[in-house]
Amino acid sequence: MSLPSDPSNTPTGSSATEFPHDPEHDPRASYAFEREYVRALTDRIVTTTGRSVTAYAPSTGQPLATIPQSSAEDVAEAFARARRAQKAWAQTSLDDRAEKLLRLHDLVLDRQDEIIDLICWESGKARKNAFDEPLHIALTARYYGRTAHQHLDTAGRMGVFPVLTRVQVNRVPKGVVGIISPWNYPFTMALCDGLPALLAGNAVVIKPDSQTVLSALLAAQLLEEAGFPRDLWNVVAGAGRELGTPMIERADYICFTGSTATGKTIAKQCAERLIGCSLELGGKNPILILRDADIDRAAEGAVRATFSNAGQLCVSTERMFVADQIYDRFKDRFVAKTEAMTLGVGIGWGVDMGSLISQDQLDTVTAHVEDAVAKGATVLTGGKARPDLGPFFFEPTILEGVTPEMTCFENETFGPVISLYRFHDEADAVARANAGEYGLNGSIYSRDVRRARLIAGQIKCGTVNINEAFAATFASIDAPMGGMRQSGLGRRQGTEGILRYTETQSVGSQRLVPIAPFLGMSDETYAKVMTASLRLLNKLGKA
Repeated sequence: MSLPSDPSNTPTGSSATEFPHDPEHDPRASYAFEREYVRALTDRIVTTTGRSVTAYAPSTGQPLATIPQSSAEDVAEAFARARRAQKAWAQTSLDDRAEKLLRLHDLVLDRQDEIIDLICWESGKARKNAFDEPLHIALTARYYGRTAHQHLDTAGRMGVFPVLTRVQVNRVPKGVVGIISPWNYPFTMALCDGLPALLAGNAVVIKPDSQTVLSALLAAQLLEEAGFPRDLWNVVAGAGRELGTPMIERADYICFTGSTATGKTIAKQCAERLIGCSLELGGKNPILILRDADIDRAAEGAVRATFSNAGQLCVSTERMFVADQIYDRFKDRFVAKTEAMTLGVGIGWGVDMGSLISQDQLDTVTAHVEDAVAKGATVLTGGKARPDLGPFFFEPTILEGVTPEMTCFENETFGPVISLYRFHDEADAVARANAGEYGLNGSIYSRDVRRARLIAGQIKCGTVNINEAFAATFASIDAPMGGMRQSGLGRRQGTEGILRYTETQSVGSQRLVPIAPFLGMSDETYAKVMTASLRLLNKLGKA
C-alpha cells in the first residue's frame, strides 16, 4: 500500500514564508489515493446504508476518498460484535494483552512515515506536528504495556480483623467502551484513550470525526496487525448528531474529546443511564512569562505553545501574560520568531504551520480577529487569511490590547491566534490566568523552577508545564491529563486513565468466626466483645 508522494517541500524566503502555490497548476491536484489502499481502510467501517461522503484535503481542497456512512442500526451491530469479542478477550491473560501493546509500539514506529503522510493529507497539519501523533501512541502503548500489572493486578486490603478477615480488590472491565474522537489529532486521539481500555479487558466502538476518518481506520488496521482481534475494535462513521445517541444508549462507558457544549449533552445522556464518562473539553489556556524567564527560551516555547497544528490543539495557548520588566523585549523576540515561521502546503519536513481543518474553523478565527481589531486591538503580526496558499490557511497572529468586550477575550478560538497582556504583580497574573470558566492547561516560564512550581499550584488547570509549552505533561504518560471546571471530567493517561475503564470489586472472606455473635453469645455480649476489640486495635495502632 502506498500514499501519494509530495512533489516539493523546499520553503522559500522568510517572515511567515510559504511554499509556491498556484491552484490552477499545482501538481498536487492530480494526486489521488490508490483505490486499494482506501478500500482496505474503509472496509473496516461497520455500514449497511450504501451512503457515502467525500473526504477532502484541507490544505488543497482536493478529494481524498469516499467514506461509507453508518446508521443507528450499524451502531447496534458494531456493539453486538464488540460484546461477543469482549467476552473472549476478558479471559485472555494480562500478559498477552500487554504483549500486543508492546508489539503495537514497534509497529507504529516502523510505519510512522505512512501514518504521518496520511495525517498530513487528511488534517492539513505540518509534518512536524503530525509526527507528535505516532510518537504519543508509541509512548502510550509502551507505558501501559510495561505497567499493566501495576494498575490491574488484584490487590489485598486490610480486613476488619487481622488474620481473620481477608479482603482483595479486583479490577473488572466495564464491557464495551464508546469513544467519540476529534479531528485535530485524528490518529492519536483515535487510539490513546482506547489502548488502556483494551488492556483492561474491554472492547471498543469508536466514532471518529467525519473529517478525519481515514487516520482512525489506519489506527484500527494497525491494532489488528499487532494481534488484537478485529471485532474487538469497531469503527462507525457518520455525523455525531446521528450516531452519538445510539452509541451512548449501548456503551458501558463513554470517552469524548471535543467542545464543552457537546460534552455537557453527553454527560446528561450518560447520567440518564448511570454510566460513567470522561470528557476532555474546551480551553482558553494561559501562559505566564515571569520577570526572570529566559527570553529566548520563552519565545521559542511560546511559538510552539500557540501555533502547533495552527493552534488547533486542546492544550495550546491563547492568552499570554508577560511581566512588565521584560514585556517589550519578549514581545519583540516573540514577534520575530513568529514571523520567521514557514507557512505552506506539503507533507514533507520544513513547514512550521499548515492549514486549518475547515471553512468553519477559518470563519471562527477570522471573526475573532476582525472583531478584536474593530474594537481596538492591535495586530502585531499576521491577522489575515491566506487563500493564495490554500482554502483554509490563516497567518499566525499575535494580538495586543484585547479587552473583555472582544469575542476572543474569553471564548476559545482554536486557531493560530494569541492575545498578549502585560502584568506587574504575579498574584494579579495568576488571578487573570484563572479568570473565565476553563481550566485545561497552563504554562509558566521562569529560571526559578521552585518558585514556578509554587505558582503552578495556584493555577486552576489540570496540567501546568514549567519552561515547556505542553509536552512535559502530555508526553509523560504516567501523569494524568485532563481539565478542571468547564474543561472536562476525568483524566486520560496514568493510573486514572486505565482505572476509569474498570469496575472495582471487593471480595472478602472470613475465617474461624463470623462477624456476628458466635459460640452462643448474646447480642449484648457480642457488642461488648466488639467494643473491646476495637479499643485494643486502636491501642495497637491498627487502622
